[in-house]
Amino acid sequence: MSKKRSVIILFASLLALCLSVFFIRSSGRNENKSFENYTSGLFCQEAASSTISLHYTLKNPDAFGIHNTPVSFGFINTDTKAACASAENMQALLHSFHRNRLSKKNQLTYDILDYYLNSCLAEAKYTLYDEPLAPLTGTQSQLPVLLSEYKFYNVRDCDTYLELLTQIPEYFHSIIEFEHAKSENGLFMASYSADDLIEECEAFVKMGKSNYLYSSFEERLQALDLSEEERKHYTETNGTNIETYVFPAYRELIDTLTELRETGKNNNGLCYLPDGDKYYELTVASQTGSSRSIPELRSLTLSHMAEDAAAVQEALSASLKNPTATANMLDSSQTNLPDSTPEKILTELEKNLTGLFPTPPKVNTQVKYVQKSMEEYLSPAFYMIPAIDDRENNVIYINQGHMPDNLTLFTTLAHEGYPGHLYQTVYYSATNPDSIRSLLSFGGYTEGWATYSEMLSYYFAPLSDEQATLMQRNSSVVLGLYALADMGIHYDGWTLLDTVSFFRDYGIQDTKTIEEIYNLIIADPGNYLKYYIGYVEFLELKKKAIEKWGDDFSQERFHKAILETGPAPFDILEEYVLNSKL
Repeated sequence: MSKKRSVIILFASLLALCLSVFFIRSSGRNENKSFENYTSGLFCQEAASSTISLHYTLKNPDAFGIHNTPVSFGFINTDTKAACASAENMQALLHSFHRNRLSKKNQLTYDILDYYLNSCLAEAKYTLYDEPLAPLTGTQSQLPVLLSEYKFYNVRDCDTYLELLTQIPEYFHSIIEFEHAKSENGLFMASYSADDLIEECEAFVKMGKSNYLYSSFEERLQALDLSEEERKHYTETNGTNIETYVFPAYRELIDTLTELRETGKNNNGLCYLPDGDKYYELTVASQTGSSRSIPELRSLTLSHMAEDAAAVQEALSASLKNPTATANMLDSSQTNLPDSTPEKILTELEKNLTGLFPTPPKVNTQVKYVQKSMEEYLSPAFYMIPAIDDRENNVIYINQGHMPDNLTLFTTLAHEGYPGHLYQTVYYSATNPDSIRSLLSFGGYTEGWATYSEMLSYYFAPLSDEQATLMQRNSSVVLGLYALADMGIHYDGWTLLDTVSFFRDYGIQDTKTIEEIYNLIIADPGNYLKYYIGYVEFLELKKKAIEKWGDDFSQERFHKAILETGPAPFDILEEYVLNSKL
């Protein structure tokens, strides 16, 4: 359920959209108005492609002209030819507009949509290389969270939700058919990846009535004006649907993974698959938004790691006068951060924006916690992107199983909250962008920005300058190592032994930890790169802004330009930021 690039995007009712655009243009309307009608049509079609997508995108679909959509999760498509044809048709329609007649804002949307469709076309023939199931980021992990956060704005939403639960077996069947197609083509996942997924699904089912799909439903009912009898009826229906549809769907997925686990032809990186290195290049470009080649990304990573190492050495040299402090420099549990609630930390982080970032809109933020029994299978934290017409209400989840100390909580909340995901999302939304932009995913921008924010937060914490520098740079180096391992495994063909040797060269000796890292990278190619390369691309862009703007450079001006351009590939972002095109 993650916002991965998909060739199954924006293509429903294509003929109707083409005719509507043709009518508007042939009637002599303004080119900008015609283009905006086109993007509005794309937005409505894609937003309505699944009930989950629609509900998480819009609080009030009726206001956007979306009415009476069927209750459905959509489906996983294996028809490569149809996907290619749809992408080609959609891009031909986009190219029918005269870009130079559009406003600067519409030119940006045009450029980003054109880039997106180019990527879809390039990836279309590799449809079966995609993987909807992966630890931490796959459907099996994200779907329960999306369901538990499915807001009940009214009773109709509750009814839709309950019907949606009945559709899970059908949706999982499409995933199962996709996995069978992968297996038949020699593209099924590594056996140990299947084992990890089986274990995760079994843990989810074994929760039984303690599963958060029960408790979260009852909590959401509190917002509705219901009689006790109605509340009881809805609660019982939810329980019945979980037991009748949700758990059996997960059990069927377990059975399928068990059946297929030995059919995979490759237990190593993508480069061992036919055209696997080419697919990895496309995946990395898609994940990061960077136009650099894999060798160029490797060189960039090594260069920045060298900068980090030099800064670490300088910080250590500056602290030699206090050997005790130096010994504890990298132990985050030894910092002076007082115990604090997530809410207070977010407030403190928001105060640190002044002078460095533009003022954020005022919003409400609720912090929730991952259910203890699922801590092992979910990310350390995550921000739930709100509907575009309900940006005032935001939710951040904290996984306490991954929060060993107060500093980790502090930097994690900077990543998810201020100045990270939450701030970037609500600030950009307040600029009133074209709605279609909210559906185009650029992980390098969003995760790179959040990582950049996390790195800055070490200097917001009550640490000495030397300790902040040392811990931030060390964190950056570790992430750089993961990025190098991702490229080594999927592009150069590193085995587990190669990966163990690589990490040991950098002083990481725990073989079990290295094996866990290897398994995560195998199951989710390019995932670490969108964090690290996205972060480094922002640093590279900042260097260019300092050089070009000279005395006119300021942190606030730079951040404002990035935020107002919004999620985009880095070549387009650089053009609009440095040339002040908006």
